[in-house]
Amino acid sequence: MRIIGGKYGGLRLSPPANLPVRPTTDIAKEALFNILDNRIELDECDCLDLFAGTGNISFELASRGARTVEAVDIHFKCLQFIKEAAKKLNIEVIDTRKADVLKYIGTCKNQYDFIFADPPYDLPALPQLANLILEKSLLKPSGTLVVEHPSVRKMDESPFYVETRKYGYSSFSFYKLES
Repeated sequence: MRIIGGKYGGLRLSPPANLPVRPTTDIAKEALFNILDNRIELDECDCLDLFAGTGNISFELASRGARTVEAVDIHFKCLQFIKEAAKKLNIEVIDTRKADVLKYIGTCKNQYDFIFADPPYDLPALPQLANLILEKSLLKPSGTLVVEHPSVRKMDESPFYVETRKYGYSSFSFYKLES
């Protein structure tokens, strides 16, 4: 796993091989952040990384100057890796939270400028995920939500849907409250 840009750009992190994750590929992540760099001032953002896994996106956000990054995952070993790696790098903006993401969405009281969700591709609630997040007011009015999903799944039925970008087997669908 490589941090692509920002303060820690080029740095490789080595998560344990036995984590229950499917990390976003470097090619897809680079494409995503090229898009985000043209749309969002990440250094002014409060960010939420749902289904954080290895923290791949959390570390990229922190490296690019995000004000805060909350990484949420249900797997203790994933969060342990994120905490230990952040401590080694003296990254203080990443906060981890062990939780079932779908339950967390229902109880979270914070709002974020940028939310990234990379759920298991077989998650039954995947088609409703964007609406669940947006209806619970987790996204600030001018914020952006990105959901990673398999390219064979259509995610455009939300009234907040903006566009989908495809990168092989994975796609990113973008959502905004304001057009």
